[in-house]
Amino acid sequence: MKWKSFLLGAVVGMIGGYAAKEIINSKTNVSPEKVLEQVKKQFTRNGPINGSWIHMEAEPYEKQQIHYRIYKGGISKNNNGSLEQFEFIADAQTGTLLDVRTLSSDLNS
Repeated sequence: MKWKSFLLGAVVGMIGGYAAKEIINSKTNVSPEKVLEQVKKQFTRNGPINGSWIHMEAEPYEKQQIHYRIYKGGISKNNNGSLEQFEFIADAQTGTLLDVRTLSSDLNS
């Protein structure tokens, strides 16, 4: 009887330890809404934004041989009468901008 209790306790302890390790090692993502909010704050430093979007699913991305989970999104804004559109890539774990590129610029001359 004592051995059964001991083995049961040992198994429960190992399962609990493994579950705790997985929880500690799991890296949670910043919500896409929070990432978009941070990016919009950065862009509004240079003027108002007309529109924005973000893809809600994190996806794999590699930059300079470093692997990330990222969110992709976009920002549109007026700059002296011309519409500018940007695409951004942000780290899903920290919300840090990894890349920004200009998609188009509508010059109204």
